[in-house]
Amino acid sequence: MSPYALSVIMSSLAAGTMLTLASNHWFLAWMGLELNTLAIIPLMTKTHHPRATEAATKYFLMQALASAMILFSSTLNAWFSGEWEITNMSYSMSTALLTIALAMKLGVAPFHLWLPDVLQGLDLFTCLILSTWQKIAPMILMLQIHSQLNTNLLVIMAVMSTTIGGWGGLNQTQLRKIMAYSSIAHLGWMMLVLSFMPTLTMLNLIIYMMMTTVMFMMLMNMMATTINKMAMSWLKNPTMAASMMIILMSLGGLPPTTGFMPKWLIIQEMTKQNMIAIATIIALSSLLSLFFYLRMSYSISLTTSPNISNTNSIWRLNNQNSMALSMTIIFSTLMLPITPTLINIMN
Repeated sequence: MSPYALSVIMSSLAAGTMLTLASNHWFLAWMGLELNTLAIIPLMTKTHHPRATEAATKYFLMQALASAMILFSSTLNAWFSGEWEITNMSYSMSTALLTIALAMKLGVAPFHLWLPDVLQGLDLFTCLILSTWQKIAPMILMLQIHSQLNTNLLVIMAVMSTTIGGWGGLNQTQLRKIMAYSSIAHLGWMMLVLSFMPTLTMLNLIIYMMMTTVMFMMLMNMMATTINKMAMSWLKNPTMAASMMIILMSLGGLPPTTGFMPKWLIIQEMTKQNMIAIATIIALSSLLSLFFYLRMSYSISLTTSPNISNTNSIWRLNNQNSMALSMTIIFSTLMLPITPTLINIMN
């Protein structure tokens, strides 16, 4: 792709998200979401592969349906309330439709079926954008109207997302599909605490974006798309492979990594809300996700490719963005000690 075309596309992605974040009118927010969708379609189809075309078509159809539902729900709310403000969602039917539409855009269960297939047909850089940057605008809209959302609907979607996100990744060998189910599971944790403590949802989103960004950058560095290819990563770059293992543990939420922090705080908040059964279910469902993270770590550390000798290992980090990647790895793994400070800020 031409550098000029790529710069226009990336600028359009940034402008669409910023327009949605800065808008107080539903029509402007809808325009920002549409600009995001239209900007990422050329990135999806730049490889000129049938799988990429299929992924772009599925993504466009799902996003178009969700955008139409957002426009319909906001118009319905304006018909009954007389206002187009984002924070004034007084009609319950339009609020429910809007929640479903934003869940479709995010890939929250049970509206998640498009996400693994779409990520599987894309290159790793586009998967990174789709898994991180494209989540910001819909999540910010849900945070703005969190006090008016249906709590029962959010809890149902959250439990389904954490369960399906863990269960669906068990039998996968493609890393892009595994990261898709990981995204579904993490979004379930965000949805669960959205109506009770939106600042905790924002913290979870930031940590998820950091960990996912590091993971995709490492996969791009290793040029790995399947679990079998990850078995060669230790011979190529032991430092990167060791860091990848720690990031996988952080994605799984094991202490003392950063990923344990939001899960710990969310379970604590659910306990305060007397939702012990829901907290138990999501805690057990996280074990499903932890299983395939451990399987990926096993492939990195305890397997060796039979056709590459250790004497020919290349372990130097030849990455232009090595400094940025190193700092992101640190933030994604060693932020647990600042948990008390974050709790004071959120309270």
